[in-house]
Amino acid sequence: MEPAPPAYVPTNELSMTLLMTPDRANFSGNVHGGQILKLLDEVAYACAARYSGCYVVTVSVDEVRFLKTIHVGELVTFLAAINYTGRTSMEIGIRVVAESPRSRQSRHVMTCYFTMVAVDDEMRPTPVPEFKPQDENQRRRHAGARLRRELRSEVERRHAQIKQHPETRSPSSADPAA
Repeated sequence: MEPAPPAYVPTNELSMTLLMTPDRANFSGNVHGGQILKLLDEVAYACAARYSGCYVVTVSVDEVRFLKTIHVGELVTFLAAINYTGRTSMEIGIRVVAESPRSRQSRHVMTCYFTMVAVDDEMRPTPVPEFKPQDENQRRRHAGARLRRELRSEVERRHAQIKQHPETRSPSSADPAA
């Protein structure tokens, strides 16, 4: 009789390093921002799917900040972590670090936050394991994620209020797309 496999323990962090090749370059010879956004979505998916054990979908992307240029030939490391979980959603924070293989100098080039929702086989939201911060760094990221979630909720509430009562819109807040 074989021993039972160990219980699955969700992993809340993921690291992925890729070489930035010429096919990812824009017209100025640096890595195209759209290429990085696609990779970020894939990294967020991998982190959230591994943590939840479910298929996940992207709901939103917050605060994508391109701090520094990424050059062709650099090694780019995506450091992803679950910062917060709701009932079916997860915030994944991703820090991006570029490194020159020749000089071995690295620099923080980007940070962003993805909200992913776990879904079942019928694409309905499904519960995820609760994330419980274990150290000071995780507690700090958890508090930041909670604040971002509250701010998003407030913005969504205000947008709903404006759509219900368009006369409350100020002239400067006119949105031709609404």
